[in-house]
Amino acid sequence: MSASLPKLEAKIGHKFKDLKLLERAVTHRSWAYENLAGETNEMIHATENESLEFIGDSVVGLIVAEQLFLRNPEASEGDLTLMKHSLVSGSALGGLSENLGLGEFLRLGGSEVKGGRQKISLLTNAFEAVIGAVFLDSGYVTTRVVVTRLMEERLQNVTPEGSIDFKSRLQSELQARKQKTADYRLIRSDGPPHDRTFFVEVTWENGNARGEGNSIKAAEMMAAREALNDLDRGTTAKRTRRQ
Repeated sequence: MSASLPKLEAKIGHKFKDLKLLERAVTHRSWAYENLAGETNEMIHATENESLEFIGDSVVGLIVAEQLFLRNPEASEGDLTLMKHSLVSGSALGGLSENLGLGEFLRLGGSEVKGGRQKISLLTNAFEAVIGAVFLDSGYVTTRVVVTRLMEERLQNVTPEGSIDFKSRLQSELQARKQKTADYRLIRSDGPPHDRTFFVEVTWENGNARGEGNSIKAAEMMAAREALNDLDRGTTAKRTRRQ
């Protein structure tokens, strides 16, 4: 049993009745296959965290859906769905893992040791596995407290408008039109270090658009939104000329 697990318990905010569940939650299959060579597949699968990840994914989704419904009683199903997807996306959960420093606790095999502790996909899976372990250890009510505390700031600040991934939508639209991937570039940034505004341009096969924001990501999102508007206006104009 790893001596670092109590430290992880403190970060999560949950004292496990069965600490082996937490140990399993941070055990990647690469570690299990390396260290349990010669054991049965059943033994290996019972040691690594993929099954816990499966449970945690569902539990996190349920808790987030419940909290969004309770906090936004007048929101439409579409808005609730947008916000939920934003909160439980791989990048969002991976970010929570990074905040917890979960990477330092992962048990990884040789194939994943180099860079694995910073890999968003592994961090996302580990976060879900840890939540699955909390659920099996102490049930839904306790897990809801843990997840809500870890996600409180994001639950408070999430909005339907801020949850739309315009960059992904633009990419899908360009693919549908059989065009190349859009290219983003930072044009400039203004303001003091603590309050900067970033200006970004996005270009695609037949056009360009610009956006601004208090981060490069926010500026790219605005630029992508403007690009989608331009593409939509172009499509509408073509329809009008045909009529």
